Amino acid sequence: MQWLKKKWNFRDLLMKNRLLIATVVSVLLGIGLGVIVRDHGALSSLDTFYFGFPGEILMRMLKLIILPLIVSSIITGVASLKSEVSGLIGLRAIGYYFLTTILATILGIILVITIKPGGSVSTEDIDRFGTSQNVSMVDAMLDLIRNMFPENLVQACFQQYKTKREEIVLGGSNATSPSSVSHRNSLQGDSSIDYRVVGSYSDGINILGLIVFCFVFGSVIGNMGERGRTLVDFFEALNEATMRVVQIIMCYMPIGILFLIAAKIIAVDDWSIFTKLGLYMATVLSGLAIHGLLVLPVLYAVVVRKNPYAFAWGMTQAILTSLMISSSSATLPVTLKCVEENNGVDKRITRFMLPVGATINMDGTALYEAIAAIFIAQLNNYPLTIGQIITISITSTAASIGAAGIPSAGLVTMMIVLTAVGLPANDLPLILSVDWLLDRFRTVINVLGDAYGAGIVEKLSESELDQTSSPMPDYAEHG
Repeated sequence: MQWLKKKWNFRDLLMKNRLLIATVVSVLLGIGLGVIVRDHGALSSLDTFYFGFPGEILMRMLKLIILPLIVSSIITGVASLKSEVSGLIGLRAIGYYFLTTILATILGIILVITIKPGGSVSTEDIDRFGTSQNVSMVDAMLDLIRNMFPENLVQACFQQYKTKREEIVLGGSNATSPSSVSHRNSLQGDSSIDYRVVGSYSDGINILGLIVFCFVFGSVIGNMGERGRTLVDFFEALNEATMRVVQIIMCYMPIGILFLIAAKIIAVDDWSIFTKLGLYMATVLSGLAIHGLLVLPVLYAVVVRKNPYAFAWGMTQAILTSLMISSSSATLPVTLKCVEENNGVDKRITRFMLPVGATINMDGTALYEAIAAIFIAQLNNYPLTIGQIITISITSTAASIGAAGIPSAGLVTMMIVLTAVGLPANDLPLILSVDWLLDRFRTVINVLGDAYGAGIVEKLSESELDQTSSPMPDYAEHG
């Protein structure tokens, strides 16, 4: 009888974790399939593109659900809280984001200075290709603030605002253009050259602008009493429907991940680059491992007084998903499901913090950027002063906040860090060949940091949450 009971419990365990098990199996099969096809299939670039089509469909489905998920989650989460409570929770969330990002940056700097991976690489063995556009730290931060306040809410659903500098010659016909903003390039000491800043819209959801609007809108309708109840009910229903769609997408996820990872393995051109940049990769991966397995768990254990690794185990599905698709924003539906259902974090916290965290909390990106900048300095035998190292730490922290939660966004913000200390931005392509792999691991840390943050802020906000209305209904039981 006891044996039958254990057998039945084991069967229940398998059924409960069937999606997680299927995902793990699909990862292993994807790696094996990719290696076999790469060695024996001789696929062309076009064949490889078609081979990865099921994986592309998964990415499109996950990106499709981001917009309704963010809008409904933040509005319902904020509307269920009093305005002063949501303000306190927001301050605690921002404090946690800055603390962990700064810790990640400092950890990365310590590791790269100690290990010195740049001294082990011969630049003659690695191709330098392409050039990188000069990016201003000031312009990037101003773009971040601009996107917080979109001109058109509908346009923010599919476009972001970005500025770029155009060089003009003083005294020329473009010198007095009234339609652009210009400032002197005093850093280069050339009084005959000036720049104008020109803005334009580019494709991509302006997640930060939507978050700001939804936070304000949710606070307003949450304080309207019965008059706002209709809108609150609408967004709660939208959120429930969105989460049911997420359940459907997750059923397809093992198939999509299998072909996604197999196609990526087939597409890698030069595997020898991993040995040439092996110490650099080891430095980044060791930093990510220390931050994800030690720093974040210690913070969680100190504040929450619970086992942080049991919490991390509940995030396994989200960790695997982020590892495969390399996007914290696209992983958001799975992250919400894991944090709420597996770890039992209050939905009023998760539906505010996790969308925000997927946008601005980039611990892994900050650590990577600090290491990569100093690595490039070591490659060029460029000695860094204490002031420059501090500058790298500050710019890495700030640039990571502006990094979108999409694949390889860190490469764009890396140019900000490099130009801040006068490092050659055209050396950035040196690390491009291995970035697709490192990007996956730093996305895991970004997602894990968001999840731990939700648990920590929930613990710190217990008294305020008890004073507000009861938590939102658990929609999982209806899915």
